Amino acid sequence: MKFFARYANFAFVLGLLLAGMACSTMEPTGGQASTGLYERLGGKAAITAVVDKFVGNVANDARINGRFATTDIPRLKGHLVDQVCAATGGPCTYTGRDMVTTHAGMHITNAEFSALVEDLVAALDSFKVPQAEQNELLGLLGPMKSDIVELP
Repeated sequence: MKFFARYANFAFVLGLLLAGMACSTMEPTGGQASTGLYERLGGKAAITAVVDKFVGNVANDARINGRFATTDIPRLKGHLVDQVCAATGGPCTYTGRDMVTTHAGMHITNAEFSALVEDLVAALDSFKVPQAEQNELLGLLGPMKSDIVELP
C-alpha cells in the first residue's frame, strides 16, 4: 500500500493525510457496518495520537524529512488532525489550503509520496489499526496524490 513550507509542506504530509488511534480505542466496535470510520478509528484523540506518530516517522525519514525543515510542526499537526477527522466523518473542519495550491511548484515525486504513505502506514500499524480501517482511510486520502505529485 504505497500512497500520499510552512503550509506547502503541510499538504505534502497530509495527503497526508493521516489517522488515528490509541491501542485501546482502535478496536472495532463490534463490527457494526453502520459505525462510521471516524468512530471506528477511535475519534479525535486517537487520530491525534496517530498524527503525532506519523509526523515523528516523517521527521526520522531521510527520504523526505528535508521537505519539512521550515515547517511549523504544531500547526501542521493541527491541520492534519482536522483533515483526517473531517475526511473520516468526524466533527472537525479542515481550514488549510487545498492540495493543488499548496504543492504547486514543489516538484514532489511519486517516490516521496510513497515514502510519506509508508510513514503513515507504519504509524497506523504501531497503534494496531485494523487493515479494513487502514484501507478505508488510505482510500479516502489516495485521490489527493494527483493534486500533490508533479514528477514521476
